[in-house]
Amino acid sequence: MEGIIGLEDGTILRGRGFGQEGWVAAEMCFNTSMTGYEEILTDPSYRGQVVALTCPEIGNTGINPEDEESDRVQVAGFLVRRLSRRASNWRNRESLETYLRRHKVPAVEGVDTRALTRKLRNQGAMKGVLATNGMSGEEAVRKAREWPGLGAMDYVGEVSAKKSFEWDPEGKDFPGRLGSETRKMPVIRHRVAAIDCGMKRNILRLLRAQGIQPVVFPAKAKSDEILKANVDGIFLSNGPGDPSVPTYVHATVRELIGKKPIFGICLGHQMLAHALGAKTFKLKFGHRGGNQPVKDLSTGKVSITSQNHGYAVDPQTLPAGKAVLSHVNLNDGTCEGIRLVSGEAFSVQYHPEAAPGPHDAAYFFRQFSDLLDAATKKR
Repeated sequence: MEGIIGLEDGTILRGRGFGQEGWVAAEMCFNTSMTGYEEILTDPSYRGQVVALTCPEIGNTGINPEDEESDRVQVAGFLVRRLSRRASNWRNRESLETYLRRHKVPAVEGVDTRALTRKLRNQGAMKGVLATNGMSGEEAVRKAREWPGLGAMDYVGEVSAKKSFEWDPEGKDFPGRLGSETRKMPVIRHRVAAIDCGMKRNILRLLRAQGIQPVVFPAKAKSDEILKANVDGIFLSNGPGDPSVPTYVHATVRELIGKKPIFGICLGHQMLAHALGAKTFKLKFGHRGGNQPVKDLSTGKVSITSQNHGYAVDPQTLPAGKAVLSHVNLNDGTCEGIRLVSGEAFSVQYHPEAAPGPHDAAYFFRQFSDLLDAATKKR
């Protein structure tokens, strides 16, 4: 079946459809990572987006349940240069094509995804339609222009847990992804409330690796409910969409600041900023891939980081004397981290859990553990 991509600027791209037959309207974005397509597909931060991968061949290693970052495919659609229909890996359980069809996600191959990426970099993020149901290119363009965009949707409410639960209390999900040096489950020293805005599983594993037991709460949980759980700290997760939309999370975090140590990642970083009264803005084309250089302003150290976000915090709007810029992106100078002057909360815009991506920034989980240790000693 033919696959059609229609962009709001009138561009029409044609390829071959696979996965589910149908169409979706979404924001068009890209990812430059060379590996980790299964983690990308199941990352809730991609809700409401069609993802184009610049790596020229996708599907070689197939699909396995161990590499999923959530319980379903989260992308609205998928776009690749060439689909490998033969998977060759000892962990393979299912082909990519079958996997997308089972999760009812349409996809297109045979499109020059690197040319599309250059277009998005030059002209900025665009609304688009991916269709594999016989839709004409002109109709796809029209529907792309009619789609209201990410800012009109509360995607956090779609992907968040529906009720609170204690994650994997017996440690069954701990081994496997952390490497042989950390396969022995550490002694649990702290319980932390993880506010789920669209959390990736490897974040939970890395919290556990530091002796932290996550108690997951829905994004709409109230502060009093969270505090009643007798937790030692608060974790704010990654997630999808416009960070200005889930105001209910802003309100909850605002009420938790100063009561427990707080650590935020990606959307969680933006939730902390909004709770402090700061603003966010939409980037031209976002930061998406596993090779983004970030500088720690306190040490001068540069880390290569994994990122997936289309918005950034405006550091000029941080409350003076209360919060400061802690990390910057060396490509464009945007905010990549903030911390409270009091030291009781900090956050980063990127993904230190590296799923997929480099492990340069994994030390933030140790820093959070140290912050919890210090707060416990004060009690």
